[in-house]
Amino acid sequence: MPLWVAAGLADWWCHRRTSIETTSGVRESAFHLALFAQMGVGVLAVLLLQVNAAILLLLGLLFVLHELTTWAELRFVVARREVRPIEQMIHSLMEILPLSALLLLVVVAGMNASLPDWRLRLKDEPLPPAYLVGVVVAVVLLNVLPLLEEFRRCWRARPAMKRPPRPGGATARMD
Repeated sequence: MPLWVAAGLADWWCHRRTSIETTSGVRESAFHLALFAQMGVGVLAVLLLQVNAAILLLLGLLFVLHELTTWAELRFVVARREVRPIEQMIHSLMEILPLSALLLLVVVAGMNASLPDWRLRLKDEPLPPAYLVGVVVAVVLLNVLPLLEEFRRCWRARPAMKRPPRPGGATARMD
């Protein structure tokens, strides 16, 4: 988890450094929020629920969805801004870490199960509350808040849309 959280923060820093609000803007930032949400569902599932066939299937589907979303995002972004090598390397980490975690969970779950269990249920042995709180605090501070800052920055910088002319000929901007 710590490496993944750090990679997310480093990716945000790359976006801030390259001023995405002036290039790919709100749309790229919205992709980032969607990608975060997709992986967030998987992380919450692993933290709170018993890892079984149902969770592994969910994680596999989320990984495929994340890859498709990444592909769509990159098709949009590369035509609008330079994606520097350091950002590409960070993206590599952000893609391989969930796949590695999924494969490790498949191995561990396979060693512990005789028949597939398709029930969604809380962990038999829950993680310590202090650990869960620590993860949530780290993710909020180092990922959620930076992503929201990025979206706000992009939203504020988007080209102003013109409203129909006001009586008297003046035009107003929608911000």
